[in-house]
Amino acid sequence: MKIIKRNGAEVAFDIQKIVNAVRKANDEVSEDNRLSEEQIKLIADKVAALSKDLNRAVNVEEVQDFVENQIMDQKAFAVARKYITYRYTRALIRKSNTTDAQILTLIECNNEEVKQENSNKNPTVNSVQRDYMAGEVSKDLTRRILLPRDIVEAHEQGLIHFHDADYFAQHMHNCDLVNLEDMLQNGTVISGTFIEKPHSFSTACNIATQIIAQVASNQYGGQSISLTHLAPFVDISRQKIRAEVKEELKDVAVMEDTISRIAEKRLRDEIKRGIQTIQYQVVTLLTTNGQAPFVTVFMYLGEARSERERADLAMIIEETLNQRIQGVKNESGVWVTPAFPKLIYVLEEDNIREGSKYWYLTELAAKCTAKRMVPDYISEKKMLEYKIDKNGEGHCYTCMGCRSFLTPYVDENGKPKYYGRFNQGVVTINLPDVALSSGGDMQEFWRIFDERLELCHRALMERHNRLKGTLSDAAPILWQYGALARLKKGETIDKLLYGGYSTISLGYAGLYECVKYMTGKSHTDEEAKPFALEVMQHMNDKCKEWKAKHNIDFSLYGTPLESTTYKFAKALQVRFGIIPGVTDKNYITNSYHVHVTEKIDAFTKLKFESEFQRLSPGGAISYVEVPNMQDNIPAVLAVMKYIYENIMYAELNTKSDFCQACGYDGEIQIVEEDGKLLWECPYCHNRDQSKMNVARRTCGYIGTQFWNQGRTQEIKDRVLHL
Repeated sequence: MKIIKRNGAEVAFDIQKIVNAVRKANDEVSEDNRLSEEQIKLIADKVAALSKDLNRAVNVEEVQDFVENQIMDQKAFAVARKYITYRYTRALIRKSNTTDAQILTLIECNNEEVKQENSNKNPTVNSVQRDYMAGEVSKDLTRRILLPRDIVEAHEQGLIHFHDADYFAQHMHNCDLVNLEDMLQNGTVISGTFIEKPHSFSTACNIATQIIAQVASNQYGGQSISLTHLAPFVDISRQKIRAEVKEELKDVAVMEDTISRIAEKRLRDEIKRGIQTIQYQVVTLLTTNGQAPFVTVFMYLGEARSERERADLAMIIEETLNQRIQGVKNESGVWVTPAFPKLIYVLEEDNIREGSKYWYLTELAAKCTAKRMVPDYISEKKMLEYKIDKNGEGHCYTCMGCRSFLTPYVDENGKPKYYGRFNQGVVTINLPDVALSSGGDMQEFWRIFDERLELCHRALMERHNRLKGTLSDAAPILWQYGALARLKKGETIDKLLYGGYSTISLGYAGLYECVKYMTGKSHTDEEAKPFALEVMQHMNDKCKEWKAKHNIDFSLYGTPLESTTYKFAKALQVRFGIIPGVTDKNYITNSYHVHVTEKIDAFTKLKFESEFQRLSPGGAISYVEVPNMQDNIPAVLAVMKYIYENIMYAELNTKSDFCQACGYDGEIQIVEEDGKLLWECPYCHNRDQSKMNVARRTCGYIGTQFWNQGRTQEIKDRVLHL
């Protein structure tokens, strides 16, 4: 059994330390109030048993809470007072400097919680450590100075989660849709150097990767680009190559179609090189926060403005899919699955049925999903139904990074606008805590729910107000040179924070556990489902109310909990104990999802979750867990067709692993030892994470740097839906 110290370091559980702590308190009281040695041993044994029952690494505060309760159970109130006083005194001393120990354990790679906070950051790398160190300072400032005390306390208790506090001290926003079209067509500036409109497709791809890196270094969330913005440069290269071929063959009598054939072959080669640049640059770039850019690549034929551009875009999409199917080589030279760029493929009338013009691309996408877990799929049909602007017109567009969707927006010229817009930040409500705090009383539930939502509202306004007054000079690539705007030097970004240009997100988590506690049933049960939908509608109503009050686009967002799923679960166990079916896991369920252990088929799951996805307009994604599908592409295509007809945004979760120790390329398994979950090769039993490649989708995106114990248990518990 393991225990997590306050500085995040993980060590072996030592029962003797409990005995010693109780003895110290015991020695400070009069003899007639003291515990016997047998009682002290009983207390220590009970605390050890309670810690073991949590089935995860327990933290120091939890152990000390157990000790207090057990001393009280022995009616040794004088001893309990001494123990509590000692804890309080030590806490005051620690508060005088809250960051030093954290930073030191980060440098020595001893902080287990931070090491597994982000599944796409390698905590042994200097740049990651530097980012985490800066993050600890930012979190400390945020806790002590920048946020109201009640919001900090609610965050620390796990009632809400104030996301990305490690970046809050700076005036940074969450995620965005990069206006790559503006930057490529009209030029941009990178590191003080003016970058003109490129004169070839390959150059456009190279500039795009530089833009991606610069944007990623100036905000903390995901960014999305569209391949459509690269498509016009295909024809520029085509004309350039044709002229070169004509010049080469000017002394030879050749037919025009021969020139075209040679030119198209060379054009294909250039497209291949350009896409290769994007894939390899994104995978190998390390931004200032120590990870590859969290970038999403959008593939939507419907964005093309002419048949020529549509055909060129199809070539780009085809090459992108082919290169992702191939993968990238790991340090052993084996082709493996990269985490980024994330790919999104839009299912539309021209590609969803056999015989349709671009069906071949959909077949290729299915093969890519079966082998490399991407692309994810957006249904143009459903999105046009869901995303209606003020003129009554539907729109199809990409999400930002990890599922966050912008609200429909029409600019001052009456035209829809998505690229160049962004999200201000997220605060998430812990729905199971609302339910448990109510004790199952429905009237009390709605009262507490409104209190917590108001707390989230105030916390979101803190995020908004932190961005107000930010000068465009803080991030020129974003605010001055086209990624998000072209403001003047010295101008504030304030006008972009209002009127729907940007969004701000009310996140939510644990709908399943909330409904389970309040009704005794899963939200998939017909009797419990109306309550679940009512909870979702209530949060939407609050967002609408806040929007009317502030002229800011508040939007309900199905939070992609990564490390926070574990944090919330631990907080619930501390506050309410172990409640079967509600708090007995080391994770809570993401957003509205069906619980990972619930047996349900893929099609029923997607149909059920589609009703909730519609009520999560600020972002949500559904998934089905599937086995190895590489030899069953027709089944993948059947799921994709179902997605097109029934749900806006969904994905298939497959697995893609490799053991560097023995060459095994099947599924790396999760085993338990001494209360801790470990990754192990089933063939050679290698447990060294530095010698294995494991890729899992956990929050709508792929992680490759492993996960904390709560998320690892969630992965282990998943059942197949197909």
